[in-house]
Parts: sequence; structure tokens; C-alpha cells
Amino acid sequence: MKDPAFLKDLDDKQLSGVAEDIRGFLIDKLSVTGGHLGPNLGVVELTLVLHQLYNSPKDKFLFDVGHQSYVHKILTGRAGQFDTLRQHKGLCGFPKRSESIHDAWETGHSSTSLSGAMGMTLARDLKGTDEHIIPIIGDGALTGGMALEALNHIGHEQRDMTVILNDNEMSIAPNVGALHNMLGRMRTAGKYQKAKDDLEMLIKKVPAFGGRLAASAERVKDSLKYLLVSGMFFEELGFTYLGPVDGHDIADLKSNIRYAKKTKGPIIIHVVTKKGKGYAPAENDAKGTWHGLGPYKIESGEVVKKPGPPSYSGVFAETMKTMARNDKRIVAVTPAMPNGSGLDKFALEFPERMFDVGIAEQHATTMSAGLATQGMKPVLAIYSTFLQRGYDQLVHDVCRQNLNVVFAIDRAGLVGADGETHQGVFDISYMRHLPNIKLMAPKDENEFQHMLYTAVQYDDGPIAVRYPRGGGLGVTMDETLHSLPIGKWETETEGKDAAILAFGTMIPVARQAAELLAKKGIKAEVVNARSLKPLDGDKLEALADKQIPILTLEEHALLGGFGSSILEYFHENAYHSVVVERMGIPDWYIEHGGVPDLLEEIGLTAENAARTVQNMVPIKQQRA
Repeated sequence: MKDPAFLKDLDDKQLSGVAEDIRGFLIDKLSVTGGHLGPNLGVVELTLVLHQLYNSPKDKFLFDVGHQSYVHKILTGRAGQFDTLRQHKGLCGFPKRSESIHDAWETGHSSTSLSGAMGMTLARDLKGTDEHIIPIIGDGALTGGMALEALNHIGHEQRDMTVILNDNEMSIAPNVGALHNMLGRMRTAGKYQKAKDDLEMLIKKVPAFGGRLAASAERVKDSLKYLLVSGMFFEELGFTYLGPVDGHDIADLKSNIRYAKKTKGPIIIHVVTKKGKGYAPAENDAKGTWHGLGPYKIESGEVVKKPGPPSYSGVFAETMKTMARNDKRIVAVTPAMPNGSGLDKFALEFPERMFDVGIAEQHATTMSAGLATQGMKPVLAIYSTFLQRGYDQLVHDVCRQNLNVVFAIDRAGLVGADGETHQGVFDISYMRHLPNIKLMAPKDENEFQHMLYTAVQYDDGPIAVRYPRGGGLGVTMDETLHSLPIGKWETETEGKDAAILAFGTMIPVARQAAELLAKKGIKAEVVNARSLKPLDGDKLEALADKQIPILTLEEHALLGGFGSSILEYFHENAYHSVVVERMGIPDWYIEHGGVPDLLEEIGLTAENAARTVQNMVPIKQQRA
């Protein structure tokens, strides 16, 4: 498959054959590479029909969230790259404009497609062109506030646009909220549009007398929509609603999309699909395991897991449960990530104290602030890049009011295969300049559990703990939790020639660098700078007084990051002669790939750290 144009010559039976071939291809390829299997198995027929009835790249498809674009990638000439899916320099797991002219819009975070589509629609009308704009948005993504804002504007403008609502009842985990429940009622309400059209034809066949019947016809049809479809939310916003449509019935999809192409104004086609369609383990998944996963065994559906230390999210869940048993103030909040964050396990023991608010990061942040005003201790479990979406609420509602909210910032640092949209490398920069907040990062899973305990015990304002994706280091876990001193660092190894300040995932890199330097006769002190705000002023001043060069290491953006805070501290305290070098994430977006490959690519390695320190140390201090 090099170009989707070949689909236009296929009948429905042939399209069904292509659908089965694509499902088999995805199940086979993703069993090796891993990836977003469930979402893509659910949209095979829908994607085929869209490409058959529209003309990409002239017509624009916007996939939201984007992980369901694999079928689109196969149809647009990228099937041969699936062996490299989500790997370094390989095929991206999300739409990517630089990858294909058929990728009109890049996504990775949810609820953006409708706003992007509205911008494209306005540009089309201003330029006088005639392309179709088709956002494909999931029912989970539709719960995001940005999507609702866009629906409101699109309905007001009444421009020609066809919105595909891909309703599979799940985003990553099962969807929650009143909007999701409304869609559930609509799924069982029957085909409103057909009934409305049939009634209109019937009215036309009755001779009009005195205009009274004609005048009442629209009122009758409007009453019908409330009778057949509970609420008719979309029509009230100004959309023509079509559906529900069976997303696996090619003929049903075609008839509704053809109708939409002939209809003026904004259309929403409510397509009901089955996530994981065609592969029993994924179809029967009620938790979201098959949304996105690693390699698996096709025959059994067994997920291939490498043995290793507990994951940080697992440690988070267990520590939360331990603390909650003794502290009734503790409540957990997450924006649609109960599984990824580990809070699904917390919810089993404390269902009344866990709140999944759906894809609503702004609401989650401010709701946590509200909980804190009433003496509760909310712990908001949120990915680093998702907290970006709640930034104003972090500033205005939490930090400004100095409320006791704990931010458990998961996926901090490089996350690997999900790429640019998910690399958690900006949170220190966007948090450390905010008044009142404290910020910490653990070097391992044992320090992590104590850091969480410290954060929950802290009652003087907001506090954040940032931690990486994946497993810990396999260190021994203490049985009893205790508080750590906020604003104090610890020395990992002593040294008199140079100092390496690091935290989190960079501590092992710093240790390795120190070992390499020792072989060259340079003794480097390694400091676990676990308190990112406030800094350990006593330690920094002691290092400055020793007049040794300092290297900062961080798996975070250099601009505004930890290293910048060290420079600021020395400047503000008039230590102008201290030599400081910084290593971290450069000023560009880091693409997908394995974390070791990405660190090597940007030079964030022990070898480079050792080389940098060696160049900073005067020759006379270096001994063979």
C-alpha cells in the first residue's frame, strides 16, 4: 500500500478483506514492537471508509489523540516501517507532519483536534478553497474542556466541517463523567436522523391546509429529537447529528459519511466502535491494558514482561495505601490515568477516596485546591507533560493560595517511545519560579517512598515530587516511612577536585562519571541534589568556598532548569568566581526512541560528564 487512492476501486466486500488483512498485520507487528494496539484495531473500517470517500492529502484528517492513526499510516505508504515503530529514528507512534504529507495535524495530548480543525476550516474559507476538514475525536478526548470550547465555537460559526466522534467507551482507562454517560444513552437511542428524515417526507405528502401543518412541522421534528436522543447535546450546539453508526459496518459508515458530505454546516457523525476489535484479548480488556503495551504472545495474549525491580508507579500506589490507612485526610486525584499512575490499586482499597476526573487536567488541579481548603490532603497523580495543561490553575488556584496540594509528577524526564509530546522535561522550568511551591526528585525507589511521605506530612503549602517512568534500581526498601529534610542534599561520594550535582535518574550517571574521573586521578564529589526548590544553600556555599569546579546534570531542559537555578544562586549571593558547567536537555524537542539511545544522542552520558569535568579541572590537579 503506497497510496490510499487504490481504495476507491474496491467494493464493500473487498474493503472488508483489506480490513482483516490490516488487523492481522497490526496484531503481528505490534506483538514484537509493542504500541497502541486496542485503539487501532477499533478504527480499521472507519479509516478505510474515510480514505475511500475523501481525498487525502487534499482533504485533512486530524486524529485525536493520534495513537489511533496506525491504520492511516499503513494506507499512506508506511507499512514497511512498522518494524521500527516507536523506536529511535523509526516510525512515530503519532501523526507527524514531517513524516508524511497525509499527516495534517500532530497530536499526542488529547482534545486538540477540533480547535485545529476550526483553524484549518477558517483558513480554507478565507482562501476560497474546497477541501474537507475531518477531525476524528474519541469519546474520551471529547471530555477535555478544550474540545467543548471548540464545539461551542464551531457550532456558532456554522462552517462546513465533519466531526467523527469515535465512541469506544474508553480513552486509556474506562471513561468517566456525565458526558460519557450521555453518549451511552445516545448509543441506545436509535438513528435519530433517519427518523427525522422519514417524518419530513411524510409531512410533504400531506396536503398543506392554511399553512398550519407546515408551520408546526419543525416543532414536531424538534420534539422528535428529544424523544429519540436524550438531550441532543450536539444539535443544541448547532451541529447536525448523525448516528449512532456501527463503526464496523462499512455500508452504514459509507451512507452516513456521504450524507454528511452533502449537508451544509458542521456535522457530527457518532461512530460506535469496539476497542481491540478482532483480537479477543484486546476486545475483552476492561482495564485499558491493551490500549498501549509492550510485546506480547499472539496465541495467548500474554504480555511479555521482563523481570526487574518494582516500577515507580507501583511504589507510588503501595506508599499511598500505607499512608492512607493512617491519615484519613489523604485523597487521590487523577485525570484519566488510574492505571498508568497506579491509583487503580489504591482505588481497590479506598474507592471513596480516589477521584478519576477524566481528561480534565485543569479541573483536576483546581478541584485538588478546593479539597485542600477544607483540610483534606489531595495527592494529584499526573504526568509531567499533562500538568502543562493545568498550568494556570497551578499558578492561580494552588500556589497563589498556598494550598496543601501534593503533586505526584509521574513520567518526569525522558519517557522514550511516546516521543516529543510525552517527554517530561519542562516541569522544573515551569514550576520552580512559582512562589510557595517546593519541588523534590528521588534518586531511587526507596528515597521515593520517603519523599512521598515527606510531601504528605508537609503542611505549609504546595509540594511536588517528580519521578521517572519505569522500574526502580532494585535497592532495598525500608519498612518504615520517615520524613526527609526539605532543602537539604546528601553527599553520595566525597571529592576535593570537582563536584557533580545531580538528582533522580542522573545520580547513577554522576557516580559512573566519578569512577571514570578517579581513574584519571580526579576526585569528584557527587551530590544528590534531591531538593530542587529550595536549594541547599549551605552546601552550595561550602562548595563555593572550596573553589572547585561544579558540573550540574539533569534529565530536564537546560533553559530554566536545575543548572540555571545554581547559576542564579551563585549570582544572587555574589559568588562570581565559581566555575559551573551544565549538562541536560538541549533546546529542541526530543523525539521517540529508547531512553539510552536518546541520552546517547544528546550526549547526556557518564563519559561526556567525565570529559566535561576533566576539562574544567586545572592540569596541575590531574594526576596519573
